[in-house]
Amino acid sequence: MGVFQYEKVKDPTYYGENRVAAHSDHRYYGSVEEMEQHVENFRHSLNGLWKFHYAKNYESTIPGFETPEYDCTKWDDIRVPAHIQMEGYDAPQYANVQYPWEGREEIQPGEIPERFNPTASYVKYFEVPEQMKGKRLFVSFQGAESGIAVWLNGTFLGYSEDTFTPSEFELTPYLKEGENKLAAQVFKWTSGSWCEDQDFFRFSGIYRDVYLYTIPEVHVSDLKVQTLLDDTFTKADLVIDTKMIGTGKVKITLLKDGTALQSTEGVLDGETQFVLKVDHPELWSAETPVLYDLLLEVTAEDGTVQELIPQRVGFRRFEMKDHIMMLNGKRVVFKGVNRHEFSSVSGRVVSREELIKDLTTMKQNNINAIRTCHYPDAVGIYDLCDEYGLYMIAECNMESHGTRDTDAVRSGDFSGVVPCDRPEWMDCMLDRVNSMYQRDKNHPAILIWSCGNESFGGKVIFEMSQLYRKMDPTRLVHYEGVNDDRRYNDTSDMESRMYTTVNEIREFLSKDRRKPYVCCEYAHAMGNSCGAMKKYMDLAEEEPLFQGGFIWDYIDQSIYKKDRYGKEFQAYGGDFDDHPCDYNFSGNGIVYGGERDASPKMQEVKFCYQNIAVDVQKDKAVVKNKNLFVNTDAFDCVVILEKEGKKLKEVPMEISVEPLSEKTVELPIAVQTLPGEYAVTVSFRLKEDTIWGKRGHEVAFGQGVYEVEAPAKAEKPAKFEVIRSNHDFGVRGENFDVMFSDLNGGLVSYRYGGVEMIKMIPKPNFWRAPIDNDCGSLMPMRYSQWKIASMYLSHKYPNGSHYPGLYAPEIEVHEDCAEVSYRYVMPTTPASECRLTYRVFGDGSIQTTLTYDPVKELGDMPEFGMMFKLDADYDNVTWYGMGPEETYVDRCAGAKLGVYKNKVEDNMAKYLVPQECGNKVGVRWATVTNRKGRGMMFSGDKMEFSALPYTPHELENAMHPYELPQVHYTVVRVAKQQMGVGGDDSWGAQTHPEYLIPIDKKLEFTFTFKGI
Repeated sequence: MGVFQYEKVKDPTYYGENRVAAHSDHRYYGSVEEMEQHVENFRHSLNGLWKFHYAKNYESTIPGFETPEYDCTKWDDIRVPAHIQMEGYDAPQYANVQYPWEGREEIQPGEIPERFNPTASYVKYFEVPEQMKGKRLFVSFQGAESGIAVWLNGTFLGYSEDTFTPSEFELTPYLKEGENKLAAQVFKWTSGSWCEDQDFFRFSGIYRDVYLYTIPEVHVSDLKVQTLLDDTFTKADLVIDTKMIGTGKVKITLLKDGTALQSTEGVLDGETQFVLKVDHPELWSAETPVLYDLLLEVTAEDGTVQELIPQRVGFRRFEMKDHIMMLNGKRVVFKGVNRHEFSSVSGRVVSREELIKDLTTMKQNNINAIRTCHYPDAVGIYDLCDEYGLYMIAECNMESHGTRDTDAVRSGDFSGVVPCDRPEWMDCMLDRVNSMYQRDKNHPAILIWSCGNESFGGKVIFEMSQLYRKMDPTRLVHYEGVNDDRRYNDTSDMESRMYTTVNEIREFLSKDRRKPYVCCEYAHAMGNSCGAMKKYMDLAEEEPLFQGGFIWDYIDQSIYKKDRYGKEFQAYGGDFDDHPCDYNFSGNGIVYGGERDASPKMQEVKFCYQNIAVDVQKDKAVVKNKNLFVNTDAFDCVVILEKEGKKLKEVPMEISVEPLSEKTVELPIAVQTLPGEYAVTVSFRLKEDTIWGKRGHEVAFGQGVYEVEAPAKAEKPAKFEVIRSNHDFGVRGENFDVMFSDLNGGLVSYRYGGVEMIKMIPKPNFWRAPIDNDCGSLMPMRYSQWKIASMYLSHKYPNGSHYPGLYAPEIEVHEDCAEVSYRYVMPTTPASECRLTYRVFGDGSIQTTLTYDPVKELGDMPEFGMMFKLDADYDNVTWYGMGPEETYVDRCAGAKLGVYKNKVEDNMAKYLVPQECGNKVGVRWATVTNRKGRGMMFSGDKMEFSALPYTPHELENAMHPYELPQVHYTVVRVAKQQMGVGGDDSWGAQTHPEYLIPIDKKLEFTFTFKGI
């Protein structure tokens, strides 16, 4: 063996030395019993505690630590697998586009940082397990970031880069009796790190499984399985290719649910191919993830069993036909997410329990596809996607965003971009393609190979795509970056873009229809987002060449951390004093970090992605089955009738709609005639338990609402008494009294049942706490006058004197009510005013009207409504409106009309940075009460409503939840409308015009509040 030379780590052409050739990830066992019990005597885990030394750079490491003579037993212990930054060494660093060393060390592509480049030295003392003695022995590092050098008993075994695929080395010649010393050195940044500039937390170390493995004398070192279906999809050639170590025999059996269907036998020698002819196989898809079992029984020439290899097989055919991507002959629409491999507990070390929760959540919310952004995941997810039924874009470990996104590139100078056309990067990138392909090639879930992400274009990436095609003609190849560099447009089989609007997609396809179009990233889900997402899925219905997209992204990249008082919170970039960093841009998930629970955005995702659309119209419904392979009768269907939130009936309905068909059906519930508002919901639910959902889980719904008018009633108004004085005006009724203050300009007291209900004067409100999308589009700057107007409007007008004049309230007493109207001047440029009118009735209800004559120069506003402060004891919320999750004017398609309850604190969504949240649209009435059920009711005509523990201004002032003040109030906002949340992207895209508050005419908003 040679000697490890650190200088080579700086060389892009040095990416691997003496590694075992990449191969499939299949398992093998010594007997049927071992296979059935998953006892792997051919494998021995080295996970656990290793001896560890940390150095901030290579020069600070301990020379000769790998030798048998050097005693490492007194070193610190560290867990494997784990990132060293999650074990007390170095610190996590979140960076998006910029490289993590920028501003610290000035280096050029291919060079690596010298002053700070953490080097982790690991040592594991072990004895060869008894069952492995006398056999060829290997070590597998499933993932090490980003380069690893390995020694055994002082002998250099080899070196490997590519953080996300296995690095394996043979140990056999260098083993000794008794204790052996396995040593490894892991370098945080290598020359390959220039192509690992993904938008994620930067870690390092041995962070995936490490294990020893042996091979029998006759061994299938690589297995390739293909299902080649004919054009009728009723016959398939099951093609099995093997690469052998040694010579032997094999019996290959295809089984379904434990029953052998057919088998073949043959000789294994070198590279061998076998073909099984299969008639009428059940086909695999995300809708019907049918898997068969393939069993290879390998024997030596004398008949002794060498190994048993189980391999799951999904029969499916994916192809391009007439410029459309087809699965089993049907046009597929990707309803996908980008999924970083991430845990708030352990970084990119994701437990099986976390992984299963992710896939269960996805399936329960109609997500059918994953893009493994932007690297190969640990092997576990691929098996589960096969089983659960999720399509995959399997992405290679390549992103050089920091070299692509420069002024030089924008001006046409590509010389600084990697890999681009630079020959020194060719072999290492082709190696990454090969390593991923060989490991993952047998998974039916993988439909598309991806070259990587945001790395510009050029010859290297084109050759990567060509290598995919050469090795695997049964799948397609994806790469988004060709739209930056059209010299090699054939790199990608599909037009792939990021964050293009629906109109931009339409425009592109009107001119270029050579390829299908996907959004490999869209609906940027940062904070309170995912507005107008339904437009994309509507486009997929209208435009056959648009075949869906992948939300950015699935989970917030946030890490458990404690504030200075010991309270745990979800930390993001900068919270670890990590600079350069990109702060909370790590939080773009539709599930939160931490417990991985769905955020309120998921409600909309589930609806937009559902495969059955239902248009409900009183007594009938149009049911459109968007499933490719499943009839609607595979689900239970029920029809629910509710009156003003109260369920009246739930009736089952038999309905059979073939895939990709629609049918109009009569509903088994009559149209109601008694006065009231009715909601009719048609719900499709699982008939039986599945691995991802229980029987009764709703997979799709549609809801229709109609109203039966009541005849007008003449009611005698309740009596009230008016109290006049020099500075205040009061109204008293049987159960209430109110006071209006001339000096303070508003309603200063509302007592109901002898209890004061309001803590502050209710005021007009035009502001919301900026969401991440607002900050990205400079909304706070563009709309800043509305924040000032909300905070500093006044019933006084400045006249230069010591005591400004007053806009005196206008008071009128009518037979049925007392009317008090205030005029407010707002500190805007140009000047503007609004008017607030209270009509106090004898039953204690106060009808409130806010009006504003738009000033053209000021434009629209974030919100048009009122804000109240109640005591925090009023912390129970009930509303009749859209729910159950928060809704906004551009994110409410997935909500249902009903009566819902929660606590005020529940309305604080767990977005990484506090921001606007908890809104409800279509609210007919809402109550805020204490534990005794006493409080306030607000009612109006499909108004918007929220109840939070904080004002918008308090939310805006906090960058973390722990920075919010102690809770003293329940802050109620009732509004005519709030602007939509947007979500095309979070760095410039504005809310769609139709979801802004229209200002082409006078704004008027009327609602009523009353004590209860």
